[in-house]
Amino acid sequence: QVQLVESGGGSVQAGGSLRLSCAASGRIFNSYAMAWFRQAPGKEREFVAAIRWTGGSTDYADSVKGRFTISRDNAKNTVYLQMNSLKPEDTAVYYCATGPSLVVVRTRPGYWGQGTQVTVSL
Repeated sequence: QVQLVESGGGSVQAGGSLRLSCAASGRIFNSYAMAWFRQAPGKEREFVAAIRWTGGSTDYADSVKGRFTISRDNAKNTVYLQMNSLKPEDTAVYYCATGPSLVVVRTRPGYWGQGTQVTVSL
């Protein structure tokens, strides 16, 4: 089992920044990639970004490229999502997830966190 706990959500005005954190615990040695997803009201959950624990390779959705940065701290088993130039359309519940690879975590994550709300207002 893997446990994921997100934090750092909140409310911000458009153009502002937030940093989300996801602390992982449990049997994470098989979780070679971590990812962030988001789900806005009335919409399906969508992929945002992913990173490998080793090597640090990353993958981003086109909608966040150049604005969001995913990073990790292996010593703390924590993954971050730095979100800059936020827009109202970024408003959603953000979820952390794990998977065995960058490709698989994007489509079939193994474990999910409980989510953290991000609200961006004009």
